[in-house]
Amino acid sequence: MIAYRLFLKILQAALFLLFLPLGMAGCVEKPTPYRPPTMVIQATLPAPTALIPSVTPQLDDTSLPVSTPNCTDNLLFIEDLSLPDGTVVKPGALLDKRWMVENSGTCNWDKNYRLKFMSGTELNAPLDQALFPARSGSKATIRIVFTAPSEAGTYQSAWQAYNSQGQPFGEPIFMQVTVGSDEP
Repeated sequence: MIAYRLFLKILQAALFLLFLPLGMAGCVEKPTPYRPPTMVIQATLPAPTALIPSVTPQLDDTSLPVSTPNCTDNLLFIEDLSLPDGTVVKPGALLDKRWMVENSGTCNWDKNYRLKFMSGTELNAPLDQALFPARSGSKATIRIVFTAPSEAGTYQSAWQAYNSQGQPFGEPIFMQVTVGSDEP
């Protein structure tokens, strides 16, 4: 009888060891198939580069409907977003100027609207630039990258919006900086 019990225990242990790997196979974690990472594209403004001024819209809709022929153009200055008037800058520095404006007219600005140099010093910016699309009643950020003169002094640059017929409209926008000396 003792031999029979010993035989059953050995048989039980052998069966346990035989079926243990099969039972564990379901517990092993299978590797997850490779999935490439999802790219998140984030809108950012490019770093200013020399001699490449630009006007950057806050509104990203370039498929604006054509304005009605009897609409009214208007631009309302809201605030300076960078380089407040009187900012002291170094000679030759790149000046990334941004203004918040509102299209306060009833016309939608399309790709034919322009921003043109009006008076003062152009500060190495192109004299005629695209005024990016903005729906009537929306706010937009206008951006121009200037280069400070090498001579010390106070400089002002004034810019005016123009509609697709070449007529000026709205409030002009200004930038005024003081170029300090290169000495500490």
